[in-house]
Amino acid sequence: MTSQTTQSLTTDQIGRAPKVLLHDHLDGGLRPGTIIELARAAGYTALPETDADKLGVWFREAADSGSLERYLETFAHTCAVMQTREALVRVAAECAEDLARDGVVYAEIRYAPEQHLEGGLTLEEVVEAVNEGFREGERLARANGDRIRVGALLTAMRHAARALEIAELANRYRDLGVVGFDIAGAEAGFPPTRHLDAFEYLKRENNHFTIHAGEAFGLPSIWQALQWCGADRLGHGVRIIDDIEVADDGTVKLGRLASYVRDKRIPLEMCPTSNLQTGAADSYAGHPIGLLRKLHFRTTVNTDNRLMSGTTMTREFEHLVDAFGYTLDDMQWFTVNAMKSAFIPFDERLAMINEVIKPGYAELKAEWLFRQTAVTSGSAAEAR
Repeated sequence: MTSQTTQSLTTDQIGRAPKVLLHDHLDGGLRPGTIIELARAAGYTALPETDADKLGVWFREAADSGSLERYLETFAHTCAVMQTREALVRVAAECAEDLARDGVVYAEIRYAPEQHLEGGLTLEEVVEAVNEGFREGERLARANGDRIRVGALLTAMRHAARALEIAELANRYRDLGVVGFDIAGAEAGFPPTRHLDAFEYLKRENNHFTIHAGEAFGLPSIWQALQWCGADRLGHGVRIIDDIEVADDGTVKLGRLASYVRDKRIPLEMCPTSNLQTGAADSYAGHPIGLLRKLHFRTTVNTDNRLMSGTTMTREFEHLVDAFGYTLDDMQWFTVNAMKSAFIPFDERLAMINEVIKPGYAELKAEWLFRQTAVTSGSAAEAR
């Protein structure tokens, strides 16, 4: 380690560190106050609370049930207020602005266009509204002295039958702000192989996709996502730990699927707080990300649903720092992993790593080094 070997990271340092986010749902990150205002404008009266602070608490408590199915129920309220062009532009803009304020320099935000059609919008109008919002959010961030680049991932719901249609939509908008495709929703009973036509189409078009797998369901979900569907990344993938044996003496044996995932450098979109809420992990210290990082899997840190989990990228890293003693070097390792795994062209990923991420961490490490030098010099002077 080159820094922070004897002193824990501070919230300020974590917050200022450049971060990359690959797994975040647009309908899972609304500001509570925005939900209330949009509900009022839409005449939506089913919100459980009309005070912003109380509503935020309600979402966190409702999601903190240990059940993925119950966790997904909370989205009925957020989707209900995201049915007009104006609402989608606003939510997307605020998403980009909030992430930039949290030190996120690159983000891929996913959403399901099919869930925003109740107000009469077409799939194309949904995509164009969200893209407009992301561009506006990027502009607002620059005006605030922050910087962020946001790409969209179009999600198909695995229990529905529109995956190919959404995949074709993602391909049409791939040069207009959409960087890839995803499927989401309850895993049990809805394997990714139900949507093989969508994945085969995307592969023929040389397009990118990630698949929610290995969260509520185990190794078969991961195996299907990779070997049948050809996923570029795994959304969560936390159950890959089931294919890793740790002996009493600490020696580790990887099964064939775990070895394949590590050998092929398949990115794992880990979401620690969300995984605790859905029962995929029992504590931060017991989260598989600790072992997977030691074994050099291509693990990344993500928020999943910032509203439901009451989290930010800074908070996710704070939990990991507390649990595993991670340093700036570890944060940089996770961040570079994520940037390497993004769905934008190689030269643009490389530029982000070399011109934004590495210089940002170098500056933080230099601050720490000079502060430690000052402390050491002061102690020496007092001793004389």
